[in-house]
Amino acid sequence: MLDNVTINQLRAFVAVCDQGSFSGAARKLSRAQSAISHAVKSLESAFDVELFERNTRKAQLSAAGRSLLPDARAVISRIEEMKNRAGAIARAGVPQVSVAVDAYFPRARLVDCLRTLQAEFPTAAINLRITTMQGGERLVLEKVCALAITIENVPEVNPDAIERSWLCETGMVTACAPAHPLASVPGPIPMDEFGLHIQVVVTDNQPGAEKTQQGVAGKRQWLVNDLGAKRDLLKAGLGWGHMPRHLVAEDLESGQLVELERRAWHIRSLTFVVSQRRGYDLSPSESRLVEILGKS
Repeated sequence: MLDNVTINQLRAFVAVCDQGSFSGAARKLSRAQSAISHAVKSLESAFDVELFERNTRKAQLSAAGRSLLPDARAVISRIEEMKNRAGAIARAGVPQVSVAVDAYFPRARLVDCLRTLQAEFPTAAINLRITTMQGGERLVLEKVCALAITIENVPEVNPDAIERSWLCETGMVTACAPAHPLASVPGPIPMDEFGLHIQVVVTDNQPGAEKTQQGVAGKRQWLVNDLGAKRDLLKAGLGWGHMPRHLVAEDLESGQLVELERRAWHIRSLTFVVSQRRGYDLSPSESRLVEILGKS
């Protein structure tokens, strides 16, 4: 019988509880008191329980009524949310936000920005791709994504077709496991010494990707296309590498990784830019995402 429960019956039940009487509920919902009574009785019949005590003059909830009231409120709340979302879709359609994000971009920052975007554009459909190196701009050129968050010093795939704008920066750290030979080298380490050991380097899957590598010290490299895999290899003592400080902060604090000091070799903070096709007009939701990514 639960299939026969209606939203109007639930509204009547909640209104009686809120107003303290059937007459008060009738006034609040602009319905006849007999209609409110009928709705509550129908709901009780569907649930096969009594929602109100029958031996009192006031509308006093029964034990079953007290138990079911929060559920009734939750159902009504979800219905209202659904109606609001449907209304937004009817007015503006379903906003589409397709963005490629470089793996080095701070993940917590991205999550916070998407949470804000969701609150402001609750009907938006998000297409999120995590990429490396030139992978994001390739997706923009292929029109898979409207935007790409790219590292500034990664060469543009097609400067004539892509335009970039500054977004933000994040710090970098050079690290290895405590048991790695470099961890025991006293003082700042020269680049030549780094070059004697395996460097774990993140690259993409495209041909010639090694030509776009940044901060590489020598020829001894292990290539991976996932930043999480690089972190795991470093913690396992299989090499050294540059990592976003935000990603390995806990590892450095716990001692699973150690920071290496470089001599006469400066690694700048990563500067991120937003890439889009030239002449492409951002939608309101896309523009808002770019705005909050730059401010966070």
